[in-house]
Amino acid sequence: MRFILLYFNSMKIGFFIIPIVALLAQVYVLWHVYQVLPFPTWAKWTVVVLMVAALTMMFIGIFGAFDRMPLNLASVAYDVSTSWLIVFLYLLIGFVVLDLGRLLHLVPKEWLHNNPWTAGTITAILAGLLIYGNIHYHNKVREPIDLTTTKHISKPTKVVMLSDLHLGYHNRKAEWQRWVKIINEEKPDLILVAGDIIDGYVRPLLEEDMAADFHQLKAPVVACLGNHEYISGIDRSLDFYKRAGITLLRDTTLEVGDLVIVGRDDRANHNRMSTEQLLNGINKDKFIILLDHQPYKLEESQKNGVDFQFSGHTHEGQVWPISMLVHSMYENAWGPCQIGNTRYYVSSGIGIWGGKYRIGTRSEYIVATIRHQK
Repeated sequence: MRFILLYFNSMKIGFFIIPIVALLAQVYVLWHVYQVLPFPTWAKWTVVVLMVAALTMMFIGIFGAFDRMPLNLASVAYDVSTSWLIVFLYLLIGFVVLDLGRLLHLVPKEWLHNNPWTAGTITAILAGLLIYGNIHYHNKVREPIDLTTTKHISKPTKVVMLSDLHLGYHNRKAEWQRWVKIINEEKPDLILVAGDIIDGYVRPLLEEDMAADFHQLKAPVVACLGNHEYISGIDRSLDFYKRAGITLLRDTTLEVGDLVIVGRDDRANHNRMSTEQLLNGINKDKFIILLDHQPYKLEESQKNGVDFQFSGHTHEGQVWPISMLVHSMYENAWGPCQIGNTRYYVSSGIGIWGGKYRIGTRSEYIVATIRHQK
């Protein structure tokens, strides 16, 4: 009992400490920005106020502000506000390095005060990172995998697998149509999606009628839910899935030729079925694919006879060094792995949440060929 009380008390403390630390980090970065800029006082304050406005816009957007703006304005507000998180991250790293250098007498104090060379160098590095990250994000990597099995597969089956599309204010209709073209060029027999089709707001998908583009896909689409479908509002998300003609597996299974597709509801539903419950009674003579958005407790699939599990959710951290943190959090944060006879692939996603930057990670789609091995 004492352990339980201590655990909940630590959780409560964490809810207070994390926002305070985040706020102090913001103050630290803004203070350094103010100090280093070689501008008049009014110009320094203008830059600081704009940075605060970007952060504020992201938080008020979470509470519905974007949905009350014209669509194009909401897209700009979303991109600018979420991009600030990336800018903040690298400013924080940069200023910490400079401060450590100053404490070790490796960096002159003058470098951090009204210094055009320091300000110019930081600006150039940030601009370079953001330009590279955005270009790299738009380069969708095709990842082929070969899934051989001794189970009966009458003919090789080609499956395009996607996760984390995050369609919304930043991944708009034109971007989604480009992805549809890429998918159709593969001529797949089946398309599987491991959740987070919707970013967090259903409104842009409805206004741009993105559901119609799902009907342009030339293979059946089967998907499970992700946590962002719950963030978007589960009822509105389910309605969009229906409009788009997506076969949703929500703690259900579907036989497609020689394959059995099993779709788990997301962990956001605390009452979802366990892997054991889902696999109970399934014909295990067929090749079993499990769609589970969040890659936790991977061993459960191996214990219950799953042949292949496809997951997403992690984005592999999106940018370095967040990717390092994500790899420490998950048994497998990205890519293929195998436990016993069960193979896995955790995708970093074709889309992304927030600012469209990939630094040290990639946007990808998986092209799997499932074939019989004698």
